[in-house]
Amino acid sequence: MNLTFGANTPIAHLRKLRDSGDATGFSRALWQEFVAMGWAGILIPAEHGGLGLGHVEAGVVMEELGRTLTPSPFLSTAILAATAIARFGSEKQKRDFLPRIAAGELLATLAVDESSKHRPDRIALAADRAASGYALKGAKTFVIDGHVADLLIVAARTSGAPGQTGGVTMFVVDPHAKGVKAERTPMVDSHNAARITFDNVSVPADAILGKINDGSDALEGILNVGRAAIASELLGAGEEAFTRTVGYFRERKQFGRLIGEFQALQHRAAHLYCELELTRSAVLKALHSLDESVAASSAIVSIAKAKAGATATLTVQEAVQMHGGIGMTDEFDVGLFMKRVRVGQELFGDTNFHAHRLARLNHY
Repeated sequence: MNLTFGANTPIAHLRKLRDSGDATGFSRALWQEFVAMGWAGILIPAEHGGLGLGHVEAGVVMEELGRTLTPSPFLSTAILAATAIARFGSEKQKRDFLPRIAAGELLATLAVDESSKHRPDRIALAADRAASGYALKGAKTFVIDGHVADLLIVAARTSGAPGQTGGVTMFVVDPHAKGVKAERTPMVDSHNAARITFDNVSVPADAILGKINDGSDALEGILNVGRAAIASELLGAGEEAFTRTVGYFRERKQFGRLIGEFQALQHRAAHLYCELELTRSAVLKALHSLDESVAASSAIVSIAKAKAGATATLTVQEAVQMHGGIGMTDEFDVGLFMKRVRVGQELFGDTNFHAHRLARLNHY
């Protein structure tokens, strides 16, 4: 894959979208360029029009998106939705949706969270039996690209209570159906999210994705793929912030010397370099593990997401400090990296969430 993000999607691209108040939140023309290069179908099997590649390849794209802060539906559509349908959809759902995703004709996303923190075990949105199938009642928040999606994959509760493992079912929902309302809620980093409410939304029985009442494991598999992808993006953002900081060391003079000559700053930079290299190892291991077995990758994915979140956070904080006063200004790009990293930390679980999850997986 020939990635030329630096030339085609500079940080100015994000600024233009933000400052113009663009209603879509990303460039549809740029997305079609992604599609033309096959990236929308990276995780889609060849028999359904995709490239049939793996998570390592998808991670390469996510890392570059992190370096350039490029807003796009790659995560929501090509990672989350494509994984959900390709792995757990019926043959009809695969035929109906996967070729359209690969061709750039369909934007889709996953709707899972219902509060300000990631709590997939606390799903409460109800899916009650109805004459025509099911009726969805409740709300989802932090839905990536939810306001422009042509298809929603909604995790709902068909039995039991929030906190119970069983009773979760995933549904494929038309966002234009009666009772569905999407409100765009731009995040602090100017990327897309939405709050979506479901007011007695009727969905047929064949809209179920996977197994009824037994969707928790499938949902965790989809989330693990998304978590590793976000870890890749965080790695890219952290490395770009670090590269810009080292470049500043070679330009900025203080007391008649380049600041990169000061030993204290050299030590801090060396520490960041080591942390980034450790993070790269963890992220790459997680991506390889997903290619081998999504079901057996939970622990390493949590390690990668926790480490990437912590490292990227440290890196952008250090970048702001080591750039001095200009690091705090909106005109300087480093602050944009800090905002994106903050959002990436929260997406599908922050460092504390995954540390706790890893402890539970190891029976602590």
